[in-house]
Amino acid sequence: MSKRRELKERLTTLGEIKNIMGAMKNLALLEIRKLDVFLSTQQRVVTSLEAASQDFLSFYSDPQTSTADIQQLWIVIGSERGFCGDFNKTLFQFVQTRAPQDNILLLVVGNKLHTKFQNDQCVVAYVTGHSVAEEIQVTLIHLTETLNQLRQQLKLEQIGRISAIYHDYEKSTVRLRQLLPLAAPEIKSDFAYPPLLNLGPAQFLAQLTDQYLYAALHEVFYTSLMVENHMRLEHMENAIHRLEKNDAQLRLHYNRVRQEEIIEEIEVILLSAEALSNTEESTFRP
Repeated sequence: MSKRRELKERLTTLGEIKNIMGAMKNLALLEIRKLDVFLSTQQRVVTSLEAASQDFLSFYSDPQTSTADIQQLWIVIGSERGFCGDFNKTLFQFVQTRAPQDNILLLVVGNKLHTKFQNDQCVVAYVTGHSVAEEIQVTLIHLTETLNQLRQQLKLEQIGRISAIYHDYEKSTVRLRQLLPLAAPEIKSDFAYPPLLNLGPAQFLAQLTDQYLYAALHEVFYTSLMVENHMRLEHMENAIHRLEKNDAQLRLHYNRVRQEEIIEEIEVILLSAEALSNTEESTFRP
């Protein structure tokens, strides 16, 4: 009886775990649908800003592009929560294989990713990540505060390039994307005359850079969270499949144990009945 009770408790535990994983799977699915709307809108905004910057830089050079890249700051975007497969491991391996140790500074986003970079001397700051799309704004505020602190400590104006490392949903791979300075156009503009500006070129470029960085960071974080939830959804589906398999095997074992107990009970009843019959015969025998 104790063995059957133990199996029953394990079945109950598996059922509870399965319900929890099912809830996590549904939350990931809801987050994916929500991010799909956010991301498509944000991509259109970034595309428009990139087109404007390309048009502007075709006629006005960016003074920052002529400076030597003394150092680079990489913003590595990981996850705050787990249960998302090798999401953070892939980011860590990408950085380890791509980063020259002498001129790269790392700013790590996400608690789960930060644990992998704890012994990395290139990490200069850490920012707490987000779990849902509504928390991305808070993460960006913390990121801005951290960049302001680094500006005072490390003189960010001496950094030649700021880039983001994140999971790209469309390309299904880890991507190193330059954010600042704005990339110069690779082909000649179709326009013969420069755009008409209401501001001076330097002031216009400064404001355009701020708007682009704000929009691009939103796009990057939305994209990363989209991939994270896709990987979490896949992870939960695989885990639930394994749980269902274990549950089926455990139920078979439970049924066998129950059958054995029933057989034992029948044998006891038959033996008791036989013993009782023998006793009655001996009592009434002359």
